[in-house]
Amino acid sequence: MVDATLCLLFRRPAVWLFVLCMPLLLSCTKSSTVSIKDVCSSLSSPCLLGKVLVQMSTNRGTITVEVNGDAAPVTAGNFVDLVKRGVYNGTVFNRVVKEPLPFVVQGGDPASADPKTLKSNFGKGIFIDPASGQARFIPFEVKLNTEDQPRYGQLITDPSDLLQLQLSHQSGSLAMQRSQAPDSASAEFYIALRPLPQLDGRYAVFGRVRKGLEVVDAIRQGDRIVNASLLMAKPTLNAVPMP
Repeated sequence: MVDATLCLLFRRPAVWLFVLCMPLLLSCTKSSTVSIKDVCSSLSSPCLLGKVLVQMSTNRGTITVEVNGDAAPVTAGNFVDLVKRGVYNGTVFNRVVKEPLPFVVQGGDPASADPKTLKSNFGKGIFIDPASGQARFIPFEVKLNTEDQPRYGQLITDPSDLLQLQLSHQSGSLAMQRSQAPDSASAEFYIALRPLPQLDGRYAVFGRVRKGLEVVDAIRQGDRIVNASLLMAKPTLNAVPMP
């Protein structure tokens, strides 16, 4: 297994400050790419460098996913951090769409693990960082094969750029669910049940199922993640140097 490093950040400004400043960051660069170091040092969530395997035990069986921090360091780092915190344990797959065509299996809402949460509210929860008491949101992130750094905060619509996506929606792709705002992803994720090119450039893909696609296909709405854990030794946590 390739070694991976989680960059743990100690500076915790409000993520919305980052979102508001994103247009200024983009306007000061020649392209819409922003340095990973700059992004990671501006957020309250860790960044993942490298790839790790995560095992999700469900009531239908076990799924192993590869989380790709090389292509999506912010999105992957957020997911791995939530796995390490146990946030996904007991959460519900609250949206499973298989008709008229296979679409997605969606889950990971932290609120769905609480038996007091009404089913009608599943999918509305977000991760609240217990250290700061603030909601954690991460920016939309996508990387092109033709660029060294990921792009942040901008949906990809140019057909030529879409052809260069490093991670696209294939069967078994792991991606972040969000609301209408591009930079609103928090904890909820989904797994694509078939290639979904209509979602490419609009939602952040950050990994794929390596084992257990048959389990994903068997999941029904209301099923749960019993436990999610890293399939590796304890990741090394390093602080991002502050300027």
